[in-house]
Amino acid sequence: MIIPSIDISNGSAVQLVGGEDLAVDAGDPRPILDRFGLAGEVAVIDIDAARGEGDNTHLIAELCGRSPIRVGGGIRDVTTARRWLDAGAQKVIVGTAATPELLAQLPTDRVIVAVDSRHGKVVTRGWRHDTGDDLLTRIDDLKRLCGGFLVTFVEREGRLEGTDLERSAAVVTVAGDTRVTVAGGITTPAEIRRLDRLGADAQVGMALYTDQMTLTDAFAAPLISDRPDGLWPTVIVDETGSALGIAWSSKDSLGQALQTRRGVYESRTRGQWVKGETSGATQELIGVSVDCDRDTLRFTVRQRDEFCHLDTRTCWGEDRGLARLARRLARIRQEGTPGNTNTLLNDPDLLAAKLTEEAGELAAAKEHDEVISETADVFYFTLVSAVAAGVTLEEIEIELDRREQRVTRRPMTAKDSE
Repeated sequence: MIIPSIDISNGSAVQLVGGEDLAVDAGDPRPILDRFGLAGEVAVIDIDAARGEGDNTHLIAELCGRSPIRVGGGIRDVTTARRWLDAGAQKVIVGTAATPELLAQLPTDRVIVAVDSRHGKVVTRGWRHDTGDDLLTRIDDLKRLCGGFLVTFVEREGRLEGTDLERSAAVVTVAGDTRVTVAGGITTPAEIRRLDRLGADAQVGMALYTDQMTLTDAFAAPLISDRPDGLWPTVIVDETGSALGIAWSSKDSLGQALQTRRGVYESRTRGQWVKGETSGATQELIGVSVDCDRDTLRFTVRQRDEFCHLDTRTCWGEDRGLARLARRLARIRQEGTPGNTNTLLNDPDLLAAKLTEEAGELAAAKEHDEVISETADVFYFTLVSAVAAGVTLEEIEIELDRREQRVTRRPMTAKDSE
């Protein structure tokens, strides 16, 4: 699959030819990440830090909270790597410093080793120093110590002349079960498709920035369909991952969805349609992903109002649990519906007292059914508190996911009551 790339220098998204000559200055990387992030994980590389010429730490830390990214550039010690993982980076990309000693101190599945090569030989220090080491030997030496490789063919980087598919195949073979991402010269969807068939992802920069290839073309390149019309079944889920229904997508409807950030689909009989265009039950597209067989899409959306034409949340009826409760509480707040919930929403002192009371009762609960009941109470009052502050369940879940990604843990001790 595609891994869009954002290289940052002096606060701007840039593209360099051969790692040296500035070819594109695309400006603020934030809107670029918002667009690229719809298609999945994005590689964000701090060019200045990689060269030892300053850094873009504060900007990239902000990007970590904006979309799933893998961060590289200037990560030369365990402390820096852990700091990025704690900041929310899905993975860190470690280059020159990727020694067995350093890698042993980091979570293997979240480390990508960057191996930059020129004509099969490893280069370092921002691609300026030729080590003389063999690319495949480096891959073989480190493949058990990391979760992936980023292999850049420097002689092709930024030149839009195509990548080295033969050498890519050799790298994938040597890497074995360790996932490989290839960068350098990738220009066409056919190359992305070929790399995917080899078992490698394609990190693409210049071709996207210069419109040699669209994000839709790049994302759709590996997809397959066994239907005569070429459509892909598309599972639609909300921001909590709950399935709302199923539709169909074509390459054109996928492109419209990515461009407009809306739920756009392809009917098997009526052509292209936009969810909510007539009913008002619109969708904001959060992201698109593809399944392991490359023949089914998943659209993650924020659904306004009910999804099904039968006026239910899903095509299988109403949903349940915390997501349903959170939406109901938000609706009460918006509409001012009279009742106990509305009273709590408008009385912060009462709400704080109830939170404290219910948390204490849960802490004292011992029996199975009692713990269930008290936990339900705490969930209810917690969500009322969140809704009162304009906080969504999605935001809370994102924060929990972010905390799970941390590798540095604080000791579990009680705060001083005084």
